[in-house]
Amino acid sequence: MRTDDPVPQVGDDPLPPVRDVLAAIATGLWRWDNASGTVTLDAEAARLLGLPERPQTLSEAGVRSRFHPVDWNEIYGTVQLAVAEGTLAEARLRIMDETGRHVLRIVRSRSKPVMHGATEAYELIGTLQEVTEPAPGSAARTPVTGDWRRSREAFLLDAGRALAEARSTEEVLRVAAGLSMPGFSPDGLAVFGAEGERLTIIGHHGHQPGDDGPFSAMPLDTDYPAAEVVRTGRAVYLSTPEDYRRRYPAAWPLASRFERQSWAFLPLTVAGRTMGTWMAAFTYPVSFTPDERSVLTTVARMLAQALSRAGVAESERELTEGLQRSMLPMLGPRIPGMSVAARYVPTGGGLQVGGDWYDMIPLPSGRIAFIIGDVQGHDVRAAGLMGQLRIALRAYASEGHRPDAVLSRATRFLSGITESISYGSTGSAASGSGSTGSGASGSGAGEATEYDPRFATCLYVEADPATGVLEIARAGHPEPAIRMADGTVLQRPTAGGLPLGIDPDADYPTTRLVLEAGETMLICTDGLIETGGHDLESGWSRIRTTLEGYLGEEEEGGPEDGLELLADRLVQAVHGPSSHHTTGPLADRREDDIAVLLLSRTGRPEQRTDARRTVLTVAQAEPERVAGARRHLRDLLHDWADDDQVDSAVLMVSEMLTNVLVHTDGDAMLVAEVTGVPGARRLRAEVADGSDDLPHRRHPGELASSGRGLVLMELLAGAWGVDPRGDGKSIWFELYEDAGASGGEDGAE
Repeated sequence: MRTDDPVPQVGDDPLPPVRDVLAAIATGLWRWDNASGTVTLDAEAARLLGLPERPQTLSEAGVRSRFHPVDWNEIYGTVQLAVAEGTLAEARLRIMDETGRHVLRIVRSRSKPVMHGATEAYELIGTLQEVTEPAPGSAARTPVTGDWRRSREAFLLDAGRALAEARSTEEVLRVAAGLSMPGFSPDGLAVFGAEGERLTIIGHHGHQPGDDGPFSAMPLDTDYPAAEVVRTGRAVYLSTPEDYRRRYPAAWPLASRFERQSWAFLPLTVAGRTMGTWMAAFTYPVSFTPDERSVLTTVARMLAQALSRAGVAESERELTEGLQRSMLPMLGPRIPGMSVAARYVPTGGGLQVGGDWYDMIPLPSGRIAFIIGDVQGHDVRAAGLMGQLRIALRAYASEGHRPDAVLSRATRFLSGITESISYGSTGSAASGSGSTGSGASGSGAGEATEYDPRFATCLYVEADPATGVLEIARAGHPEPAIRMADGTVLQRPTAGGLPLGIDPDADYPTTRLVLEAGETMLICTDGLIETGGHDLESGWSRIRTTLEGYLGEEEEGGPEDGLELLADRLVQAVHGPSSHHTTGPLADRREDDIAVLLLSRTGRPEQRTDARRTVLTVAQAEPERVAGARRHLRDLLHDWADDDQVDSAVLMVSEMLTNVLVHTDGDAMLVAEVTGVPGARRLRAEVADGSDDLPHRRHPGELASSGRGLVLMELLAGAWGVDPRGDGKSIWFELYEDAGASGGEDGAE
């Protein structure tokens, strides 16, 4: 209304002229023309800006010089928001003197944008009024107050950090519900999404279960604020219930029962696309000043980004978990006389499925094959190669091949698929797989991908459930460990070959052992051993401690439950106690994939024995295994009462094995057995070879380098002897834990 307009009439009493009213309340008028860049002021507005008290028109730069620079930047953003939303622009501004150093006064500006057709040009028509004291209770929402500005900035920083750290939609909603905005905080929140042509509720807070029912699956053309925001991408602010009822009469009956006083519906926009709506509801009236709208808009943008990131992360998790479930098999039906448990824990970062795997395959012979392996790397290629290799191994095993033949075929398979070079082109897929050069194929400009050979370690076990016989072939993989019925844990030395994929013609010898009733075999990938900074030796020590502390199937009342408990404990020894959502407090140790497979032979109670028995072979081509045999014997005698006797046993076994390798052309086989009750046990160690030549007593001189073996046996053994066999001989000795029970007998028997 112009100040010289005719005086309006109300009944018989005319209203005073607008000019007089504005002068009486010390309010100035101004108009900002965006197209021409000019600002027109009346006399009172000019006075409030520190200019001569007369109507005048100034350039935008002339007016800007009268405002504090920080406030000018803020009002510019407020105006742009008001233009975009079609709402009032309101701000409190500091008026500076001509030097720009002192604040003359603080004014309150309220203006309304008027658009000029479909162009971006607009006019702002508004008022200026001096502010003396802020209204009670409104200081916290005063936009020009430094304390409020600092608290708002601190709030936005905290909110941004908290939302950035949220990893799931549930966490994002929980963070949003806990936000305490400076000066005003909603007590009801809801996040709406759009699926097709319908509105959905992603989550809500501050409402009772079931309250979201009427708002679920609303058509997007419904006369409801959240649906309108999704359609238009523009915010909706409803300061009073009357505003809500007037603008959305159809939706008001649904909203009235919540007894809220104000609502804000803001678009959740990512990359220019409105993905949903955020509703903030208040139990007290909120006028939604420009500063309050600015805070809500900023939070909505951060919330949209957080929800987008969480959605992508959840999709990736769902994809990788599905990939993991499809690649890792179920353990299948129960095996009579045996129990099986397995675990797979992917690495912590990136793809949640890697190159580790395990498998259980029923064989045509009635036996069961157990496979565990690890493809080099933790990327998509490792996961893909793992899937291909697992299928190939399953096919070879199902054809009935022996363990050594299965691994021989697998190494040729892996060598073939990793040595081939694939080509790509911008047109169709180029041919030439298996070529060793680079260049174009066909008419497209072919470009060879980077050569990326991979290898894999693998352990293949063929088990006979009826007898407990295990035939093991190993390709560069950690050796198995056996937990005996009395809790003794031994790492079983097994013959092995190169990892798969290195040499297509590699051989894989087979090791045979018997899993007695009550014994459990552990096979695992190196992630269980080395995670947490361990090497092979210290890592096995940690595993041994866990296995020895396991009480057996009696802990849970059955072999299946007990083995599952042991599998959990092995993983917890590396990662700490787990939950349904995380792997535990040592999650930073998830530096490598872990695959664990446990095989236990149950048997009947009367079939079980407390005897410890181990068998291992030392080949002529592997003299270094003599040292492994010494360690193996020490592990077998870990709780022997007399340490001197343990040293004697290790010395005699070392001498017996070395004699076979030096004086014969065959391999040496060690059989060691501990029987009896603790304190009165007997150790019997026997080394067999294929030579018919019997040892003879000799009398070596001081400088002789050999001939002392039988002398050591006579001095250290409780009893010893040589037994001829049809295909060779065996040399044995016995030690008795109670020295008085041995009788000191020595000599050949």
